[in-house]
Formats: sequence, C-alpha cells, structure tokens
Amino acid sequence: MEEENQITKGKYAADISSIKEAHTRIKSMILKTPVLSSSSLNAISGRELYFKCECFQKGGAFKFRGACNAVFSLDDEDASKGVITHSSGNHAAALALAANLRGIPAYIVIPKNAPTCKVENVKRYGGQVIWSEASMRSREEVANKVRQETGAILIHPYNDGRILSGQGTISLELLEQAPQIDTLVVPISGGGLISGVALAAKSINPAIRILAAEPKGADDAAQSKAAGRIITLPETNTIADGLRAFLGDSTWPVVRDLVEDIITVEDSEIIKAMKLCFEILKVVVEPSGAIGLAAVLSDTFQKNPAWKDCKHIGIVVSGGNVDLGILWNSLNK
Repeated sequence: MEEENQITKGKYAADISSIKEAHTRIKSMILKTPVLSSSSLNAISGRELYFKCECFQKGGAFKFRGACNAVFSLDDEDASKGVITHSSGNHAAALALAANLRGIPAYIVIPKNAPTCKVENVKRYGGQVIWSEASMRSREEVANKVRQETGAILIHPYNDGRILSGQGTISLELLEQAPQIDTLVVPISGGGLISGVALAAKSINPAIRILAAEPKGADDAAQSKAAGRIITLPETNTIADGLRAFLGDSTWPVVRDLVEDIITVEDSEIIKAMKLCFEILKVVVEPSGAIGLAAVLSDTFQKNPAWKDCKHIGIVVSGGNVDLGILWNSLNK
C-alpha cells in the first residue's frame, strides 16, 4: 500500500478525490468510450491488450474530458468572460466544444503549422481562431495579448490540475471495464494525460504499472526522467503532432514519481502501428493515438525482462484526428 500512501492529498496537482469530482461533473457530457481487443493483436504482441478508444470521445480525443472539467468548474462570473488557450490540436477543439456547451466564448491561439483537420474542428465547434507563429514563445505572447484584451480565463492544455483531473477519469472507466489490467501504456507529451491516468490508476490499484510511450524525435520526457529534472528540446521532429510539447511543473512530479518507464519509438514504428489499428482494429487513429501499440510491439518493451510479466495491458488510444492527406503520403513513402 506504499504507493497509495504516497498519493496524499495536495502532493500533486490532482488526486483521486479531484478526479472523482471531475467525473461527477462531466459524466453527462463525455462519452464512456469503449474498450476494444483483438485476438490478432494479442497474438502479435504476446499479451492481452485492451484498447481504451478515446478516438471516439467527443472532439475525437481524450482532451474533451479535461477541457470540460476546467470549463464547468469555473464560476459564472469568470466563465462569462470566456476561455482562452494556445494549442496546435486536440485541446483547442476540446476547449471550443466545452465552451460552446457552456455558452461562453473560446479564443484559440493556433500555430500556423497545426494540422488542418484540427483547425477545422475548432471552427466547427465555434472557437475563435487567432493565428501565431509555430514557436511556443509566439503562442504564449499572442495568448497573453488576447487575454489582456478580453479578460478571458487561460486554460492551459496540460499544466493545470483541473485538466489532470478530467483526464484521470479515463482510469476510472478503464479499470472498471477491464479490472484485470496490470499495466497501462499511455502517450506522453506535456504529461496531462499520463499524470491524470497514473494518479487515478495507482489509487485504485497501487500495484499497476504505468509506462509512457514517446516518439524518439521528441524524447524530452525520457531525457527528463533520466536526468531527474525537466529537459526541453530546441526542436522536435515527429509525425506525432500531438506529442511535441514539454512537461510542466504540474505534470513532471507525477511523471517522475509514478511512471515506471518511458519507451521511445521511431516514427516508422508509429506508422506501422497506425496501419495495424486501421487494418485489424478497424479504428481511425492519429499517430499520437497509435504510439501505445507501437511501444508494446517495440523491441525495447518485448525484450526487456522487467516487463515480461505485464500480461494484461491497457493502451490509451488518445485520439483519431488525422490529416488523411498526410497519412496517405506517409503510408506510401
């Protein structure tokens, strides 16, 4: 029970009680996404795999959980000014949708290199798109300017306890849907998803293992874990457009303490896993959503004796917002 005792209230940006409160707050608005399995993928991986399909969530990704929790936990006065964020993708659409449901404005700062399909999602949900340059500095500067002009409340894509608590609701569902799971494999970028998932899962089952999956071209979390402090990279290079952010001060302590290991994979492995998801699971996934499967199939995981008794593996399929034009090109390369 040592793990359980570690997760004392107030130690991290979220905890099991804030995650359960989030679930009560948002459960009428989110979808309880299905868990899929495939005997073919079990045979290929040599494990029992359980895919938590957040690609079927509203907005096409898990991000709606956190955004919904953040938006609906604002008091009426704050909410009336609207919300703002800077995001290249799924959080942007999720926040626009959550704000739309609450009937408040959403100002979304989007870098010019964002995938078209994700920008279209923001517009579809009524978000006001404001463009920035690709760099994080430009994103933050533009967001601050709009915030000063509008008084809107900033909802960070991951470095926020309300976001972590919303994402943690995935574990509440998944461990009820497949209680036999002994290991969770979760994509890592800014760490909002894996932090929420880990905090909830370790509270429910302290023996559960949490493994992160990260692209080699954006392996800041793996480097951070090795160095024992947050490392950021001068640039990232990966097809997984959802996994290019760096850890924040709300997510790093959870990743440092509760994530057992970070498995890094090449883009070619991610594309292969996407193909398997399309062909065998019959599910549309974006690169970031396929990386969990890529990690489980990787030599790093398969040949590591430390993970040989990971028999029942839950894989969070984080999203399905893929630019199909880019996908066809990458498959033909």
